[in-house]
Amino acid sequence: MSGIRQSLQMKLQQKLSPQQIQLMKLLQVPTMELEERIKEELEINPALEEGKEEQEEDDLKQDENEDLNDLDEDLTDVNEDLSLEDYLDDLDDTPDYKMSASNKSSDDESREMPIVLQTSFGDLLAQQLGMMVMDDQEMMIAEQLLGSIDDDGYLRRPMEAIINDLLFMQNIETTETEVMEVLKVIQSFDPAGVGARDLRECLLLQLHRVHNPDDATKLAIRIVEKRMEEFSKKHYDKIALYFNITEEQLKGAIHEILKLNPRPGNTFSASNKSQEHIIPDFILTNDEGEIELTLNSRNAPDLRVSKTYKEMLKDYTSDKSKRSKEGNKEAIQFVKQKLDAAKWFIDSLRQRQDTLLRAMGAIITYQRDYFLTGDQTKMKPMILKDISEITGLDISTISRVSNSKYIQTPFGTFLLRSFFSESMSTDSGEEVSNKEVKQILIDCVAAEDKRHPINDDKLTQVLKDKGYNIARRTVAKYREILGIPVARLRKEI
Repeated sequence: MSGIRQSLQMKLQQKLSPQQIQLMKLLQVPTMELEERIKEELEINPALEEGKEEQEEDDLKQDENEDLNDLDEDLTDVNEDLSLEDYLDDLDDTPDYKMSASNKSSDDESREMPIVLQTSFGDLLAQQLGMMVMDDQEMMIAEQLLGSIDDDGYLRRPMEAIINDLLFMQNIETTETEVMEVLKVIQSFDPAGVGARDLRECLLLQLHRVHNPDDATKLAIRIVEKRMEEFSKKHYDKIALYFNITEEQLKGAIHEILKLNPRPGNTFSASNKSQEHIIPDFILTNDEGEIELTLNSRNAPDLRVSKTYKEMLKDYTSDKSKRSKEGNKEAIQFVKQKLDAAKWFIDSLRQRQDTLLRAMGAIITYQRDYFLTGDQTKMKPMILKDISEITGLDISTISRVSNSKYIQTPFGTFLLRSFFSESMSTDSGEEVSNKEVKQILIDCVAAEDKRHPINDDKLTQVLKDKGYNIARRTVAKYREILGIPVARLRKEI
């Protein structure tokens, strides 16, 4: 039996400082989130203020550095050595009443932001159900059916499962016939097509709502009822042969079907969603061949360390008597925490701005031909490692910068990540970006005869004729990435 032993070991560990962690987090956030993060920091830290010092612009940077240096000296003058652990623990343990002030008068005007209430898809259906005349059991069945309708407007749950739910959860014994009668009532609700159990039923519900249907609508109903599978696969020749109709008649019926909404509930939900606007982090301009890059002003706010808090710390630390230090220990600790946090936050924002400009500047230099013209075919193959080597920044830092940042150019606003692409070789041995190949595929599909679309074999041959020796499976992969359907589904008449 071995006894208990004591040993002394030395370990070398690498840990990120709080400042580095804060910088990494700030690098990841886009402009809109950065604004919220700054507002949050301004609210929780009274030692951080918005705005510039009232000085001349030439002396601003020098005086600001002197202020920060003086602040560092003041912080190191505190006799009580506060460790990082004490700082974090005490920050969490500080009572709320010491972090806030109750200075609101009863005469102050209260201003509240109104909340916009929007009717959801489920609310719309419930409102229409409330206008129906039903007995209690039918109403409970209808509510169960409405709760089973998904966001697209479909009832995809099996009828047997709904009947079981009614029995075990609502103690309602019913039959499929009774549930179907209630479902027919729901299927008469707006938007047309709601409550359908599949796409075929959804289209038919909408077609049957057409008032005074013409020949094209009547033919469309027949096609959906009897030849839905052929229609979904665009086998138009089989449909025309089955109904013995001309191409013009078929074209009119297809036009009526394509006007229908395959997702009635989804359209209503999308209309109520607030639109999100992209705010670029960079702005690029082309002045007669000279590229100019500027950082969005929202990424470079004017923040400063509170002069009041700096003077407060000086007052607390000016008296060297032990009694004064003992009495003011808690106040000194609180002020120091806030000044440290304000200085770290300002430094992190500055490093963030420098890192963003360095990374974006390297991308522009690497892709100069593209940014001058906006031509996708002039984009060079580029990976994160290329920009990392130019800037001297870590690959993970480049990834954080490129994943969530946008740049505004004369030819559009783009995510930085879109400028990175893999390389491939042409027959001549030249390295080109796969984005060039994707652009050729887009151009070929856009220019094809929709009556006879180009299949993947022909697309592969087109690329080989242009010098790109690419396998057919690679062409199919690029086509899927671009969201281009197969040739059969691109067919039109």
